[in-house]
Amino acid sequence: MDVIYERGEATAATVHAEIPKPPSYSAVRAMLRILEEKGVVRHREDGPRYVYSPVVVREKASRSALQNVVQTFFAGSLADAVAAFVDADTSRVSPDELKRLEEVIKEAKSRQKANP
Repeated sequence: MDVIYERGEATAATVHAEIPKPPSYSAVRAMLRILEEKGVVRHREDGPRYVYSPVVVREKASRSALQNVVQTFFAGSLADAVAAFVDADTSRVSPDELKRLEEVIKEAKSRQKANP
């Protein structure tokens, strides 16, 4: 998806060529087909090739993917997911990122108090 978002549109060959350590070309094509079935991308035909473009804005797709990861690997617990990142290697979390996390939590608490 990064390649498609960055370029605006891309073929399977372009996606395959631009991702680091890519899976097989057929795996890239299969993933693009799945993304199209899920409504994340669409294609247009350019001769024998399909050219894919995003349907869903990047931010919405990112949130959906993250929610899926949290559900799949952390039994739906956002706290466990965040803890896994923060606890894993605190040197990877900058002071600015920690401050941002604190602000987000503070905002969420305020909204929760306002809408019990």
